[in-house]
Amino acid sequence: MSDANPRHAAKTVFTERFGTAPTHLVRAPGRVNLIGEHTDYNDGFVLPMAIDRAVWIALRPAEGTAVRVGSHDFDADGEFDLEQVRTAGPASAGKGWLEYLKGTAWALMDAGHELRGWEGVVAGDVPIGAGLSSSAALEMATARAFAEVSDLSWDPAAMAKLGQRAENAWVGVNCGIMDQMISASGRAGHAMLLDCRNLEPEYVRLPTDASLVVLDTGTRRGLVDSAYGERRSQCEAVAKHLGVRALREITATALIVAGPQLDDTALRRARHVVTESQRTVEAASVLAAGNTRRMGELMDASHISLREDFEVSSDALDTMVTCARRQPGCFGARMTGAGFGGCAVALADADAAESVARDTCAAYRHETGNEPTAYVCVATAGAAVVTD
Repeated sequence: MSDANPRHAAKTVFTERFGTAPTHLVRAPGRVNLIGEHTDYNDGFVLPMAIDRAVWIALRPAEGTAVRVGSHDFDADGEFDLEQVRTAGPASAGKGWLEYLKGTAWALMDAGHELRGWEGVVAGDVPIGAGLSSSAALEMATARAFAEVSDLSWDPAAMAKLGQRAENAWVGVNCGIMDQMISASGRAGHAMLLDCRNLEPEYVRLPTDASLVVLDTGTRRGLVDSAYGERRSQCEAVAKHLGVRALREITATALIVAGPQLDDTALRRARHVVTESQRTVEAASVLAAGNTRRMGELMDASHISLREDFEVSSDALDTMVTCARRQPGCFGARMTGAGFGGCAVALADADAAESVARDTCAAYRHETGNEPTAYVCVATAGAAVVTD
């Protein structure tokens, strides 16, 4: 999405298009996952934070059941009728940015919510395909828009589940709950330790002497066509073989005992999930205590596990992580997101964060020829109605 100020863009384009100021302005943030990768759909633990990059929608209610919306970032217009979406369901799903709005509307209506049409403009600065959850941000911003014009109460966990359903059933990406949950209910200055089984969040205050640096490799992957679904199926098969609902129920000791029953690939997939959830719980504790060095060690271990056991890293991600770790003031680094491209995340001393970002990008550019981007990110609040 565009790097221009998306709040200003959404409002300005709306006013130009409709000849009046919007009656509502909503935002929903992207996220970076500090640690806890590919654990959410295994009912494990994750530790994301909502970032200061978001999707914004400027809108006004409309009569009837039509939703008319323009995308500033794609320079495109879209329209759909709520009744047609309700009746046809996922069978009518297509491709493109508008499907995230249609899917969210369908999930809300399928859950019994009565929706009203609206007109709006969408703009954002969450990089697409970078592993920073631009899709969840769009879903949660859409849900917030519908909640405003349709007088729905805002329950972050319930809305997150509906956003996940939209992505699973309508868009066709079998994602876990983490992305929508943190976009819906992040807290400024905090990360969120989320138990993906009971969806009970524990907010972890981030140390003020450290910063998170998101390092975009400039490479992209498509979740629908990637090995993401294969990894999820492998995890589900191991859980079934071991007689549990999800790998979250397997301890490291139990996995060692069960090891001879599993082939090498299944064992490595399960080992990543089990050890990653353990690392994530410990990470929340050490972050709360301000132990940035131990947090860096856990991030390093997470990346090795994702590379070796879960096999979802890439040459670009490995190079970016290596370049980051070389920088003075960097405590640790790892790939973040589903993998195969996108972003890495580094924990750095706050005073060194800008230089870590700059010098890591320079080293990565020299080694790969790719054009990277870096963002020193701040933890922000979740989806909200914004008033001037």
